[in-house]
Amino acid sequence: MVHATAPLRLISNTSLLHQQLHHFSPSNLTCPFSTITHIDSNYNNALLDYFDCLLQQCTRLHHLKQLHARIIVSSSSTSAFLLARVVSVYARFGCVFDAQNVFETAPVDCLSSSLLWNSVLRATVSTGRYQNALKLYVEMRQREVLADGFTFPLVVRACKFTGGFSLCKIVHNHVLQVGLQDNVHVANELIGMYARMGRMDQSYKVFDKMPVRNFISWNTMVSGYASNYDCDSAIEVFRRMEFEGLEPNLVTWTSLLSSFARCGRLEETLELFGMMRMRGIGVAAEALAVVLSVCADLVGFKKGRVIHGYVIKGGFENYLFVKNALVCVYGKHGDVKEAHDLFSAMEDKNIVSWNTLITSYAEAGLCDEALAVFSQLEKLDGDSMEQPNVISWSAVIGAFASKGRGEESLYLFRRMQHAKVMANAVTIASVLSVCAELAALYIGREIHGHAIRASMKNNILVENGLLNMYMKCGCLEEGRLVFERINNTDLISWNSKITGYGMNGLGENALATFEQMIEAGFEPDWVTFVAVLSACSHAGLVDKGREVFDRMVREFRIEPRMEHYACTVDLLGRAGLLQEASSIVKNMPMEPNACVWGALLNSCRMHKNTDVAEQTASELFSPTTERETETETTGSYMLLSNIYAASGRWEDSARVRISAKTKGLKKVAGQSWIEVKKKVHMFSSGNGLQLDLKEMYGILEELTSQIMKNEDCVNENDIV
Repeated sequence: MVHATAPLRLISNTSLLHQQLHHFSPSNLTCPFSTITHIDSNYNNALLDYFDCLLQQCTRLHHLKQLHARIIVSSSSTSAFLLARVVSVYARFGCVFDAQNVFETAPVDCLSSSLLWNSVLRATVSTGRYQNALKLYVEMRQREVLADGFTFPLVVRACKFTGGFSLCKIVHNHVLQVGLQDNVHVANELIGMYARMGRMDQSYKVFDKMPVRNFISWNTMVSGYASNYDCDSAIEVFRRMEFEGLEPNLVTWTSLLSSFARCGRLEETLELFGMMRMRGIGVAAEALAVVLSVCADLVGFKKGRVIHGYVIKGGFENYLFVKNALVCVYGKHGDVKEAHDLFSAMEDKNIVSWNTLITSYAEAGLCDEALAVFSQLEKLDGDSMEQPNVISWSAVIGAFASKGRGEESLYLFRRMQHAKVMANAVTIASVLSVCAELAALYIGREIHGHAIRASMKNNILVENGLLNMYMKCGCLEEGRLVFERINNTDLISWNSKITGYGMNGLGENALATFEQMIEAGFEPDWVTFVAVLSACSHAGLVDKGREVFDRMVREFRIEPRMEHYACTVDLLGRAGLLQEASSIVKNMPMEPNACVWGALLNSCRMHKNTDVAEQTASELFSPTTERETETETTGSYMLLSNIYAASGRWEDSARVRISAKTKGLKKVAGQSWIEVKKKVHMFSSGNGLQLDLKEMYGILEELTSQIMKNEDCVNENDIV
């Protein structure tokens, strides 16, 4: 009788389970639970299926916890399959620690199943806890649980983000040992892993040996070459894909566009975009963002407006990253009004939006406007993502630094430190450039210490900034030591060293460094020759200067610019070769600017040559020349006036000054800097030093009084 009735009981109980599942509501779990305790243990499989179905339909966390408790009470928690499902559902709700706890409290028998390991690995990897995932994999191997085609994609992905090359090779060997190298999902992850590590040779080996490839395989290869700035290899894979009869999809095209954009091949990127549209491939927001980034770097702005039209027609205006790219395009091309209008029209803004607008104003030289937007960002009451980050700070600091407003740049840097925002290499380089211009050696050394503590001393941007700062502050030995410690010097490093020697009157050292640079295999650029010619000028090395200018044109095929002519005229003029200098000015292939004329006039002043000065003045102050040189200051007028004064021609001197005043030209006051108590102060003619002047004058009077009292004991050398 027992054997006869058992099938009947199985059918009736299974039917009851399915009937209850059909009418199951996640908000009412008590209905099915009321009958679970009456089910015979012989029908365990049906019960497991029932729990599995309930778990898959769970939509609320508290329902999941109730269901988990019922699973434990019914002794179903001994099933590795069901525990794996519980882990995955906890992970779906973002409760990673609960998922981990289910795994850690699982019965020992369950830990022999790869199903449970795979579930907890997936939960761990999906939340970015890659180190924990690798530790789980090590424990899995120690327990001799065999990894499968679901395990390795997860482990390889964890290696991609945390492991070194040796660890990646070890995991790859495990794949080969198990024989899963032909598994398309495992192979795809291996390709991505090696690509992220910059080992595209290894990626290609895996890819080439795959018996079957899917779209992900091809797209991972193309995007891998894109991320490693190898657009030629990317297009080879693209063409091979077409040759093998697989039509590249939108992801493939976007990756290809990205590869050419990353490599700076801007025109080719736009050509590929045109080809993509001709083939009828639908445009995605990601592809438009890539093309817009290209338009931002192109000289012409017409194509950027065309892509803007595609954005409007395609309805992509609501994509925030596309809107940010548009703001960047208009900002890079100086149309800050349009950039601001696009920014203002955004319903939702993120930190990228704010930084893009701040950078737009900064690159346009509008420091105050950039700071105003920055201040608005500071006042937001949002979360940390809506507060100024290192990019925001660096943009405004760099803006003030590039406009010669060093004091404000340093003040902002101090504010950034007080806000506990960690500076990056760009910030440090900007501040070091300010220290170099202000000769603020103490602050420069302080920044040097900060760079060492922040492990930035091996960053070429920071190293070049330190080199430039020390050389311009006259600390040539320290500058030389910084240069020697640079592992991979670049052209900027050499140019900074040459410029430093030139500024300090060490022309021979500058020339020797120039020759060392060429011997090291570096090709000098136009900046290099400006530095060398300037060094020759300051050191009076006329013959060497002529030779350098000749080599620039003949040997290195560099077309002389205005700066080269200005240095050469200054070189010859300082040496008293005024007629030769004047001849160069007259025979220049372009119209001389105020710097060239100023160099010639200054030489006339040094050698009191009024004849050449008057010839120069007749050219410089003619209506045509004044218009072309856009003379806005009185520099050249004052030089000529001083030349007349030095020759005793006072009426002519006064006439020149009156002429400058009549034309409304303003004299730029000379500026000086002094560092007092770790703070740089700037002062100029007509403006008092921002210190306690009464106290200063009092000290000076006291010193003068003491000197007068001890007049008999003090000689000329003591008062230096």
